[in-house]
Amino acid sequence: QVQLVESGGGLVQAGGSLRLSCAASGRTFSSYNMGWFRQAPGKEREFVVAISWTGSTTFYADSVKGRFTVSRDNAKNTVYLQMNSLKPEDTAVYYCAAAKFPYNSSLRNLREVTGVGSWGQGTQVTVSS
Repeated sequence: QVQLVESGGGLVQAGGSLRLSCAASGRTFSSYNMGWFRQAPGKEREFVVAISWTGSTTFYADSVKGRFTVSRDNAKNTVYLQMNSLKPEDTAVYYCAAAKFPYNSSLRNLREVTGVGSWGQGTQVTVSS
């Protein structure tokens, strides 16, 4: 299994930016599709974005499309989430996620929590109005 540690969360004003990082352990990181989810207080954990193991394909939730950008550096075992034009409704704990199985050609399974094989511990993002 891949072990994940997020960093980069914090408090930012609406319209501001943050970049989250997710450092993975294990030599097999580069073979897994990766994703980001978030969970606001009192709400279910929701999908934000997924990126293929090659980095060539991405899929975004409509709520963040055009504002968030996911990327990965397989040489550094790290996936990033650049968040721009942040809104108060983006406030949540953000979780890094690795798919259950390696070398999956589709990102579809990683759009649901049931498709996740490993979770990070989460990092808090708070956007003030």
